[in-house]
Amino acid sequence: MPYRIAMLLLSALAGLTQTALAQKTAVPRDTPQITMPTQFGGSDQPEKWAKTSTGDKMSDLFQQKVRAEWDAIKQRDKKAYGDLLAEDYEGVEVDGKGERTKIQALNELSVTNTFEYTLWGFSLIPAGPDGVLVIYESTMQFPPKSVLRFSRVYISELWLKRSGEWREVHYQETHVK
Repeated sequence: MPYRIAMLLLSALAGLTQTALAQKTAVPRDTPQITMPTQFGGSDQPEKWAKTSTGDKMSDLFQQKVRAEWDAIKQRDKKAYGDLLAEDYEGVEVDGKGERTKIQALNELSVTNTFEYTLWGFSLIPAGPDGVLVIYESTMQFPPKSVLRFSRVYISELWLKRSGEWREVHYQETHVK
């Protein structure tokens, strides 16, 4: 019975958190911030992009790339995941094991146990013509018999355009309580 109560409270807390983060905050026009986090698929774009469809296209492109990344992780698809990562990729995850190279990240796919995931709080910050910082949160659900059932992380990804293709160069996640 305590387990059911805990799960009910966890579900309620997750719903309240998502609702609170989905609310939009007014930003003065002279503030140099690029954008506030939005739901994946949202249309809250940086003001300098709002006058053209470029912002929507960039946002859509990177939301698709992030979804493809998480689908590849969930499916343990080394080829799909590897196609998104740069050769000099470095990733830092919340497990405290330090940096991972592209090869290490791909080799870890065989032992990953992400059962489901939810992505939200998408924000895109341009870093020159060939760079983008993508920020979002992921709530991961692990298989029913796992000791840890849920984990929520805040993620920053640096993507660079190389030889005409966008590749993820750096991944950093921070545990969210």
